[in-house]
Amino acid sequence: MLENITFANPKLLWGLLIIPVAIVWYILRQKKQEASVRFSDMDGFEKLPKSWKIYARHLLFVLQMLALALLIVAVARPQSTSTSETSNIEGIDIILAQDVSGSMLARDLKPDRLEASKKVAADFVESRPSDRMGLVVFAGESFTQVPLTTDHGIMLNMLKELKSGMIDDGTAIGDGLATAINRLKDSEAISKVIILLTDGLNNSGSVDPYTAAELAKLYGIRVYTIGVGSYGTAPFPVQTMFGVQYQQMKVEIDEKMLTTIANSSGGKYFRATSNQKLTEIYDEIDKLERSKIEVTEFRHLHEEFYPLVALALALLLLEFILRKTVFRTLSE
Repeated sequence: MLENITFANPKLLWGLLIIPVAIVWYILRQKKQEASVRFSDMDGFEKLPKSWKIYARHLLFVLQMLALALLIVAVARPQSTSTSETSNIEGIDIILAQDVSGSMLARDLKPDRLEASKKVAADFVESRPSDRMGLVVFAGESFTQVPLTTDHGIMLNMLKELKSGMIDDGTAIGDGLATAINRLKDSEAISKVIILLTDGLNNSGSVDPYTAAELAKLYGIRVYTIGVGSYGTAPFPVQTMFGVQYQQMKVEIDEKMLTTIANSSGGKYFRATSNQKLTEIYDEIDKLERSKIEVTEFRHLHEEFYPLVALALALLLLEFILRKTVFRTLSE
C-alpha cells in the first residue's frame, strides 16, 4: 500500500520537523512551571498516592502533536495510484514466401541473391518476437517449410538450411502465393501478411498469380512483393562441361505482375537491387506492419488526505473535551 503513495507537495513534509522542536519546548516549559512550596516536615506527604492525572495530563500534548503531524501530512496531499490496462489482442501472422529457384544464385547481390535474402529475412524474424511466422518456399513448385509458429528458432534454422535445387527448378509465383494464402486463410490474427520474394517471371505451377492475388484480397491478407535483382544484366550460374560458370544474362522480373498483386491486396511492391536496398525494404515493411496490439494504460490518482484531516480534527476535539473535563484546571 505505502509503495503506491506519492505526495503532490512533498516539500511540505519538512514541516514535520516542527514536532521534535515542540516536544523539546514542552519538556523545558514543564520544568519551569513546576511550583515549589516549603514545608517544615514532609512526613505527612510521603505516603500520599500520586494521582494518575499527574502522568495522564501529558496526553493532551500528545494529542496535539499527533493532530499537527496528521495535518502537515494532509497538506502535503498524499495520493495513491492505481493503474488499469486494456489491450486489443492479437499480433500479426506473417508468411515469408521465398523463391529458391536456380536464378537466385545470381551474384548481383552478395554473396548471391538467395544468401542475401536469407540473411535479411532472418534479421526480420528476430526483430519481431511477438508475431507468429511461417515459411513457404517455391521454385518449379511450392511447399510449406515452416507452418505458422511462435518458435522463431525453428524459423531461423529453416531459413539457414534453404538452398537452390531443393525442389524442381522454375518460378511458380502463383503456387508460392497460393500456398502461403492457404496457411493464413484460417488465421484469427488481427493482421495477416505475406512477404513474397522472387527474382523472375512466373513460368511454372498450376495457379495463376492474379487468381492467387484475388484470393489474398478475399481472405484479407496483405501481400508485399519484392523483386530481387539489379537492372540490366547480372552474373548467372550456368552449368557447362567445365563446371558451373557465371555468365552475364539479362535480369527479367515481372514488375507489373508483382505490383498488381501487392496493390490489389493493400500491400506494396519493392525492387531490391542491392543488399542495402533489400535491408531497407524489410525495414520499411517492419515499420508498416508494426504489431497491432494496442495497450492503453490508465493511471488513476486518489486523494488520501481526507481521512488524515478527519482523524486530526477528531484528536483535537478529544483534546478539547479532556481539557475541559478530566484535566480542567482551577484557572479555567
